Amino acid sequence: MNAGRRAAGTLLAAALLLAGCSFGPGGEGGEEEPGPSASTRPGDGKAAGMRGITLPSWNTGDYSSPVAAAYLRQIAATGARWVTFTPTWYQDGAADAGMHTTGETAGDDDLRHVIGLAHRTGLKVMLKPHVDLAKGGDRAGIRPRDAGAWFTAYERFITHYAKLAEGAGAERFAVGTELAGTSRDGARWSKVVRAVRAQYRGPLTYAANYDEYRTVPFWDDLDVIGIDAYWPLADRPTADAARLRDAWKPITQELAAFSARHHRRILFTEAGYVSQRGATTAPYSWTVSKSAGEDEQAAAYEALLTALDGKPWWAGVCWWMWDDWPDSGETPRRLAYTPHGKPAEDVLRRRWRAGSTGAD
Repeated sequence: MNAGRRAAGTLLAAALLLAGCSFGPGGEGGEEEPGPSASTRPGDGKAAGMRGITLPSWNTGDYSSPVAAAYLRQIAATGARWVTFTPTWYQDGAADAGMHTTGETAGDDDLRHVIGLAHRTGLKVMLKPHVDLAKGGDRAGIRPRDAGAWFTAYERFITHYAKLAEGAGAERFAVGTELAGTSRDGARWSKVVRAVRAQYRGPLTYAANYDEYRTVPFWDDLDVIGIDAYWPLADRPTADAARLRDAWKPITQELAAFSARHHRRILFTEAGYVSQRGATTAPYSWTVSKSAGEDEQAAAYEALLTALDGKPWWAGVCWWMWDDWPDSGETPRRLAYTPHGKPAEDVLRRRWRAGSTGAD
């Protein structure tokens, strides 16, 4: 998920994304969904039941901020077992051949610090580096003029964090996030994955957007299929959890078949809903409306967990996202993605704390 200040293109693309969403085959009364076949990739079977929440950073010192420890304690108190961190580099234009750090990139020492802090809080860590556009817009629009030069730069960027993740003991690593403009280049991405494995020994995933994952050709190079699960679930605002749960049925049938074809479980590397009226019509949007919708957010959390829990092919979820950092959020907290202090947090506590058996 792009940061709010970098999501200017989201609303422009929303109608196209909604129109282009294909839920695939299946109906309400189909056969039981197949589970994945056994995988030979390391760590594939260890992903079952991941209960995670993302703590992104927007400024270089966020992860060393005094509030970081409080955020991690709050995340753990929901029953979460995992936290995802998102150090971000930027490129100036969608066609540029490289990316760079800015004053908004988390410092390496701060990242090591917060990984250690998470471990001391009892949380496992997924490191999920992002590349964003410095002037705003959707990272899926990154389409470099010189693909060879871009992948050389990207490999340098991602192996930097793979080495950091290995040294800091991060338990899982994402080789990329929502880079749909490049992710069809299977040969170059396979080379990136090999370079990452040379630096990092843990399980790997790639975080494809919900409208991207079908066209990613390198899933078999990875251990877990990652999807940022922002499927629209309704065509109008609703806090009816049962209706939202039903909307997941054709999606889960398609995902079960996809998992079986690739012999990999599917991890929701992101899923989330703003606490705004209409959030379930466009979960990928930071600004669906100006009206609060905490009940709709909570219903969406309930529906996802009810629809997906227990599926043999589902590897869990990392929710987007916990509290924004002081003075950095552009979306008012009462309307933002965070579930903290809202009914959605109660859903997590009830579902995760009461059902800890067998969770990762």
